[in-house]
Amino acid sequence: MTVSLGAPFELPPEDRASSPCTGYTRAHWEAAADGMLEAAWKWATPGGARLDLPGPPSHSGVRSDGLEGYARTFLAAGFRVAGAGGVDPNGLLERYADGLDAGTRTPGRDDAESWPLILDHDVQGQPMVESASVALGLRLTRPWLWDRLSHDVRDRAEHWLRGALRHVPAGNNWYLFPYTVAGFLESVGRGDTETARARERALELLESWYRGEGWYADGDGRAFDHYNGWALHLYPLLDAHLSGDAGESARHGARLREHLESFSLMFGGDGAPLHFGRSLTYRFAATAGVGLGAVTGHTPLTPGASRRVASGALRYFLDRGAVDDSGLLSLGWHGPHAATLQTYSGPASPYWASKAFVSLLAPAGHPLWSSPEEAAPSEGPDRVLSVPAAGFLVQSTRADGVVRLHNHGSDHVRPDERESAADEDPLYARLAYSTVTGPTSAANTADNQLSVTVGGARSARRRIHPLGCGHGDGWGWAASWHLPVFPAGPTTVPGLRVESAVVARGHHELRLHRVLGAPDGARAELTGWATDPGGTVRSRLWGLHGWEAPEDVRAPQGTAFARWATVPRLAAEVTGTVVLAALASLTAGPEDDPEPADVVGRVTVAGDTVEVHWARDGARTRVTFGGAAVTVDHGPVGSFG
Repeated sequence: MTVSLGAPFELPPEDRASSPCTGYTRAHWEAAADGMLEAAWKWATPGGARLDLPGPPSHSGVRSDGLEGYARTFLAAGFRVAGAGGVDPNGLLERYADGLDAGTRTPGRDDAESWPLILDHDVQGQPMVESASVALGLRLTRPWLWDRLSHDVRDRAEHWLRGALRHVPAGNNWYLFPYTVAGFLESVGRGDTETARARERALELLESWYRGEGWYADGDGRAFDHYNGWALHLYPLLDAHLSGDAGESARHGARLREHLESFSLMFGGDGAPLHFGRSLTYRFAATAGVGLGAVTGHTPLTPGASRRVASGALRYFLDRGAVDDSGLLSLGWHGPHAATLQTYSGPASPYWASKAFVSLLAPAGHPLWSSPEEAAPSEGPDRVLSVPAAGFLVQSTRADGVVRLHNHGSDHVRPDERESAADEDPLYARLAYSTVTGPTSAANTADNQLSVTVGGARSARRRIHPLGCGHGDGWGWAASWHLPVFPAGPTTVPGLRVESAVVARGHHELRLHRVLGAPDGARAELTGWATDPGGTVRSRLWGLHGWEAPEDVRAPQGTAFARWATVPRLAAEVTGTVVLAALASLTAGPEDDPEPADVVGRVTVAGDTVEVHWARDGARTRVTFGGAAVTVDHGPVGSFG
């Protein structure tokens, strides 16, 4: 008996005995991989070198997109076959062997099969990205594919792959692509000084990007997002695991373990990853680090909790239309969603989701699959967790399974990049993100934003400067400052600066802002979460000090979660230095949210200090803005003067 659970291909029946949370087992993962691969291969060229999936091309062009289809699906096939010990019931490896032969015969030629050459990232860089998936697919399947190729095909494949070692990557996780290519070449006896240097350079940069607590910046600067799991941890640890290098495995594994201490909390009770950062169309690839941790043993999670997180995300997307009627992964989040994409997104881009299938490297008898599912971290007691290395505050509530990320540290602005309002990125610039909401379109009112309007121009938040974060028992805080930048007229206003702090308890957020140097006639605006007004997810925003009456603003272009959304907004006239306080909430449970008077009993503002008395338990929070830092005290009444 087979059933279809939100996907157009067949999946095994649910197994609620071993998987009480998701019903998914290892067989579901294999079936999902098989179904998506079979659907993609219907669009292969006659020689199998390109999978030209339907849809508008990326800025790299159709030929590069076709290589992307080959390479990224090969990665899924590699995990699928290697995890089964070489069993290949659908003859996948024969197809990829034929494609490798056809694609490397005349690289760079403009014909139906030839792969584009690998050049510098700013000239023709996308093939460098795909070279890593090709190399990793070959490494995973070496006994059943590479070792059976003719010497001519092997030499041609090596020649094409070496283009990744001889050209300049983008200044971020891209350096791990030549690293991965070099690792494969060395694993098949084709290493030399060129491969050694590519690996050394990548590890040098990776070390310089490490910020602590298991978090890497994606290049110079402060870009923290899902690339930590599906790239910056994945490539070096998987390389060490495949090579059997115990020392490197321990080093990279220790960092992954620490990363998962916080990252594993960033999946909602429904399985959804946080909708935050770029390349979100890769969807369940967000579980790659969770799966690799289970495969290598470098994880703080039990096997049952690891499977709960990984299978939860896979099922979340399959049940919500991520795979279209033909079995292809669409460009978007649930289904198609243009605002989720980047210019480099092409029809085959979503198949970086293949990285999630690293879980299949754990064989059937592995504890990842044999242990019963256990609750995910977000399904335990309410938690508030600070991540100082990234400037994050993570807030989860058990009653509704919602996870919220308060962003006071990740901005996706390079150190040498000028701050421009025109380049504001909704996937990084907002104050908060969650597993049940997405940011509004750049063309609509921004959600979760503190902006200042001067002379009719509304400011944007670009570079984020952390001011600290921390947490205690059931509460936490984070703070940052930014320089408001404007899209029209002068880019900045002399002396104007915004400091922001959040204190989270339960599902409530105390949002505090100090606006400094506001010119006469300036107006501050604060927005909350963007939600479907008729949906089950509810957003509230109340002014506690300094704000005028709230209003709801329409966002007709909606979000990745809502076709049409509204955003609560507060406003205030500001001149000079002004301290503002508000209370926000985001809930998805059946209970009604209490009124603010039932949450906050009294708010006192004296100079740059805000003191809040919480109504339910008599606790008190004091926040003091100090320019170079924000200090936060929290405890019962009488715990501080």
